[in-house]
Amino acid sequence: MHHFLKETDFTPEQAQHVFLLAKQFKDDRLNCPQTLKKQSWGLLFYKSSTRTRISFEVGVNELGGFPIVLDSQNTQIGRGETIADTAKVMSQYLHGLVIRTYGHEIVEGFAKHATMPIVNGLTDLNHPCQLYTDIFTLLERYSPEAMDINTLKGKKVVFLGDCASNMANSWIHSAAMFGMEITLAGPEGFAPTHEIDAVLEADGLAKQYVFTTDTKSAAEDADVLCTDVWVSMGDEAEAAKRKAAMTPYQVDGDLLALAKSDAYFLHCLPAHAGEEVSQEVLDSPQSIIFDEAENRLHAQKAIMAKLVELNS
Repeated sequence: MHHFLKETDFTPEQAQHVFLLAKQFKDDRLNCPQTLKKQSWGLLFYKSSTRTRISFEVGVNELGGFPIVLDSQNTQIGRGETIADTAKVMSQYLHGLVIRTYGHEIVEGFAKHATMPIVNGLTDLNHPCQLYTDIFTLLERYSPEAMDINTLKGKKVVFLGDCASNMANSWIHSAAMFGMEITLAGPEGFAPTHEIDAVLEADGLAKQYVFTTDTKSAAEDADVLCTDVWVSMGDEAEAAKRKAAMTPYQVDGDLLALAKSDAYFLHCLPAHAGEEVSQEVLDSPQSIIFDEAENRLHAQKAIMAKLVELNS
């Protein structure tokens, strides 16, 4: 059974096809192939959601399927049923399952015991659907017709803020997979961890990222600047500490000016203007955050369609 739990669960060739599918689905949204016709897909949420829920629910529907939204606390999981038993039972009813949760071991547990494709809608380790969306959004600029992933090679991506976060991990992983340069700038206590190093090693990818505490040197000649919230769900108890440590790592107009004149700014949203990014940058012509948000729909439809193909 083929699942999508991390960026490298598709080969570069398969990923290339995903981006081409996403373009096809976006170009003719209302006439996309009914790949999920007569299928029922579950959307299981341990965490609250806006973009993930709406984009997947709409996406399953537009591919001809029926989405079933589930809250973990309103299922027997909330009363102690094991992931193994839940995965086996759900596999009798559903054709696929998207999970947005905390520990990565949860999606791995479902994948181990399920007989349907599992899609990682977000874990504390990574956010592969968002990264495929971000790459698709960049390819619309760099290779709008061919969606050629080779145009990403050598592009300098800079991530600022919490460099041990799931978004930072996914950027590190994706940069290694697609040949981008990746620099991460943040406080010493928020550097990338051994966990992402272990993921790279397991996938046979070189540890090629650079971590620095110097935002200015990081941002110089960047093709892409990106960030995420400083306080993720589950980190609320550390909010004051995190904000104090990361205040010098805000993406503001001065930092954006150090990047290339045609650099792009990405943020997976929701954004906290005045914290990780200034309102000036959010409103800048270089900000493509709302195209990025829309593209969750198209990229995720392509991911699901590719999984159906690979599992048929």
